[in-house]
Amino acid sequence: MTPTLDDRITGSLLGAAVGDALGGPVEGYTPEQIAERHGGRVTGVVGPWNGDAWRTARPIAPYHKGDGHVTDDTLMTHALIRVYEKVRDHLDAYAVADHLVPELIGNPVWIPELEAEALPLQRIFLAEKWLVARLHYGHVDPREAGSGNIVNCGAAMYMAPVGLINAAHPEAAYAEALDIAAPHQSSYGREAAGVFAAAVAAACAPGATPESVVAAAGSLAKDGTRAAIESVAEVAARYTDFESALTPLRQAVAPFDTVGPDYRAPSLGARRPSRLHAIEELPIALGMLLVGGGDYRRTVLGAVNYGRDCDSIATMAGAIAGALAGESAVPAAWAKQVAEASRLNLHAPARALTAVAHEVFARDTARRRAHESAYATLTSAVVR
Repeated sequence: MTPTLDDRITGSLLGAAVGDALGGPVEGYTPEQIAERHGGRVTGVVGPWNGDAWRTARPIAPYHKGDGHVTDDTLMTHALIRVYEKVRDHLDAYAVADHLVPELIGNPVWIPELEAEALPLQRIFLAEKWLVARLHYGHVDPREAGSGNIVNCGAAMYMAPVGLINAAHPEAAYAEALDIAAPHQSSYGREAAGVFAAAVAAACAPGATPESVVAAAGSLAKDGTRAAIESVAEVAARYTDFESALTPLRQAVAPFDTVGPDYRAPSLGARRPSRLHAIEELPIALGMLLVGGGDYRRTVLGAVNYGRDCDSIATMAGAIAGALAGESAVPAAWAKQVAEASRLNLHAPARALTAVAHEVFARDTARRRAHESAYATLTSAVVR
């Protein structure tokens, strides 16, 4: 049976959170390092990379990644959903300034990686702290605030709700996400936000397949993002298991990736605006979707074992795969383990966004009919 919109929203948000939690503990490492550390490929929830030394092993990131804890990808996704709950309509750059930034600096939530209730600002990465610095303290025009920030996947990683609000309408999702991402990112980072939202929206269409999702994403993507998606998709089509696809997919995206071969030591050209480049995470997420045939488990485990920024890759891949097939696609045991470990009700954000999605569709319908009526009046007059 075709999954309902409610089911797809739940599947997408659950899928994103579970992918995030699975990828978190191996983020930043290579497939070879991951296999050596875990005695083979990651097949489910694993513990911190550095065991009990997780607080001190990487002082710049003293976070408890692993054991089923979601990361900032999910925290930002849930914060954006709370903004939709307040506005109950489409969002824009000003909604980020008026509502998302206050969420980050004024609404304490449980932070699994800190094992404490704290402000999201105390966990999010520097590229996301930019929103607070530029909008709250700098009073920059929200539509221009993203200019100057590092170009990475920061804006893209939490755009699944935009695709779900615009379910089955990739073009609308793309446009809305570009506006929402304006205060956060520029260049190919902002572009990735739009294309990812479009991919999630395309996955909600009845009869959608991994191929139709990638085609929709490619049709909207511009410049290096489009070229990277095409390159990765061409290679992904040759594989049906992620193990053999890990190296070829990395080779396919490498010419478009500015970070370079060592994820922990980015190149001097890393994260700078460009029309020729793309973030790595989105094309690889789409590539793993093709390799996994849309199957949630295969798609997400491929993303996790790819390494590098694999929590964000798995978040994106999981959101799309979950939207394709609904909640039943996400292993219930994984979802339960992540929810309990993270002390989060992962279904509550899905219920909230579902209610808003229905309201927004009703608003859109009324607006469209008003426009149709006005247009009919304007074009039915007799010209003398």
